[in-house]
Amino acid sequence: MTTTATEHLLTAEGITVRFGGLTALDDVDLRVRPGGVTGLIGPNGAGKTTLFNVLSGVLRPTSGTITWKGAPPSNRRTHHLARAGIARTFQGLNLFPLMTVLDNVAVGADRLARGGPLSLLTGLGRHHRDERELRERAMAALERFGVADTAYRLPGTLPYGVQKQVALARACVGDPELLLLDEPAGGLSGGQIGDLAAQIRELGRDMAVVLVEHHMDLVMEVCDHIVVLNFGRVISTGTPDEVRADPEVTRAYLGTTDDGNE
Repeated sequence: MTTTATEHLLTAEGITVRFGGLTALDDVDLRVRPGGVTGLIGPNGAGKTTLFNVLSGVLRPTSGTITWKGAPPSNRRTHHLARAGIARTFQGLNLFPLMTVLDNVAVGADRLARGGPLSLLTGLGRHHRDERELRERAMAALERFGVADTAYRLPGTLPYGVQKQVALARACVGDPELLLLDEPAGGLSGGQIGDLAAQIRELGRDMAVVLVEHHMDLVMEVCDHIVVLNFGRVISTGTPDEVRADPEVTRAYLGTTDDGNE
């Protein structure tokens, strides 16, 4: 991971996203320090994935600013942000079904290729060396996540939990500085979620992690800081203990009133 001298690795300020008459995000702020795990939680429809899409360049906000390592990104397109060191996973995995697991993961290391697009298109220059090095790196990532034995299989032939590990390996293979995890525990068993918690804590020592997740036990276990969204607005921020004790969070999740009646 490349270190940075800025206090915050990523800063989002005043992020607002409107789809016609619907406001999905309303003046949202988010600050992510280098290293550690930040949780982004809220009821269904709170705007969590919309914010992820803004941070990763999939969606342009209606208003607001994004700062990466102390300056606005030179380009907000997805592949430029990926090359800058922002990686993400998706709820739907988004693995390429007709490519082997190894090739799927190697795609995630593309930002480390030194030959450039001309070498890739022509097959000249560093192309073959880059291809060999990226595949070696991809195999090392598969070994790190315990799924190296699947390298030459197609993703669709693997159990869902193994596919999740492949997607995680692809996101991490390029040594990102910021990793956006979109509901990584979805569809996993209790034992698999326990293993995932250990992985997320380990990743948080090497890079900044922002986690969107509905499994609150996992969030409370692995996060250093939590931001709570409801109806597109930030309603609470703080440590897991502070957020857990916030009555505004209880009302958002349980629909309770100030006197405790539902």
